[in-house]
Amino acid sequence: MAKRTKTHELKQRRHRRVRQKVVGTPERPRLAVFRSNRHIVAQVIDDVAGTTLASASTLGAAPSSAGTGNTAAAAEVGRIVAERALAAGITRVVFDRGGARYHGRVAALAAAAREAGLEL
Repeated sequence: MAKRTKTHELKQRRHRRVRQKVVGTPERPRLAVFRSNRHIVAQVIDDVAGTTLASASTLGAAPSSAGTGNTAAAAEVGRIVAERALAAGITRVVFDRGGARYHGRVAALAAAAREAGLEL
């Protein structure tokens, strides 16, 4: 089993703090972002029903941009998840940054989702 580091514990603490305030409802689901060193994943989640309504990541069908761990790839994922959410009839979401700072790839994903038509 991998050893838990202080950095990991702090991120988990930040994520729990964010999740106390951010809840996805059927009217306004949660846009959850998971960021690793190599990839980024975005999901639109209805917490009441416990279902994922739309998702996109750099893991599945590779985005058109070169690389998977950069802001261009994150913006592409934001655009794709916004298109899939709009196709599912979702226009408004609450943003869950997943304990990460609103900076870099996380901010690029959110900006691209806004530009594609989602209201964050």
